[in-house]
Amino acid sequence: MQKIIGLGETVYDIIFRDNQPVRAVPGGSAFNALISLGRCGAPCLMCTEVGDDRVADIVTDFMKQNGVQTDYVYRSPGTQSHVSLAFLNERNDADYQFYKMHDALSMPLQLPEVSKGDCLLFGSFFAVNHKVRHYVKAMLEQSVAADAIIYYDINFRSSHLPDLPEMMPRLIENMSLASVVRGSHEDFQLLFGCDSAEEVYEKHVGSRCSLFIYTDADRPVQVFTPHFRTQYPAQSIQTVSTIGAGDNFNAGFCYAILQNGIKSAEMLRSADESMFGRLIDMAQCFSSHVCQSIENYISIDYARRISGKA
Repeated sequence: MQKIIGLGETVYDIIFRDNQPVRAVPGGSAFNALISLGRCGAPCLMCTEVGDDRVADIVTDFMKQNGVQTDYVYRSPGTQSHVSLAFLNERNDADYQFYKMHDALSMPLQLPEVSKGDCLLFGSFFAVNHKVRHYVKAMLEQSVAADAIIYYDINFRSSHLPDLPEMMPRLIENMSLASVVRGSHEDFQLLFGCDSAEEVYEKHVGSRCSLFIYTDADRPVQVFTPHFRTQYPAQSIQTVSTIGAGDNFNAGFCYAILQNGIKSAEMLRSADESMFGRLIDMAQCFSSHVCQSIENYISIDYARRISGKA
């Protein structure tokens, strides 16, 4: 059976509106996606590190309650779990302040088995952090060898710009090993100073990964493959919070991979426009649903409807 493997950090998100806390939930880019997938009943597991504290208990228990396997969640002795403060503005976009102990990262090289057709979902700072590069690189190489589908969400934060020269070789290597690269307009402005999807693909992504998804808030999603280039209109919604928007776009895309029986990177690269329409539609459904609530993941009721278990 195909499974989805999430690789990334976990944080405890405290969400503010008008400078007052309104919600506190476990979070993290791959984590948010895995919770939504687990709620849909998709076989999934999370590879991550947590601290040795009460927050780690909350985060790990939350994964188990939502159908995410935790055998590869490493509890780092004597450390504190990461915390994120997310301040929502008038457009309901979030400005983040992070409290993290990156120097304490020490994930042991204990990897889950990766099989043909599995989907590895990874990205954000975790994917380019030198402290866990040994783990990330090993997972990528194992996934390539197994002919798994590797989905790389760049998700680059402006706070990491001072370290970009040191991170860039790892970011490029990630793109080169990925089956599909997704990034936002903001990502590529920060990384390369590019303002168009075509420029990003022609100059920076296409020679490394031929399958590219470019998102830009409420503008059309642009898709580049070895066989065609097209775009899909964004869904029009009333936004409450965009915190989990990109993460759940990733979740919906990966869920649609399983639903549509795509079992290798080559099958994904060879998909036609109609198939990609189905993949992007599911990605947007997940993302749009999350944007209409203060949650980081799709609701249990919505997951039941999506999976046909309602």
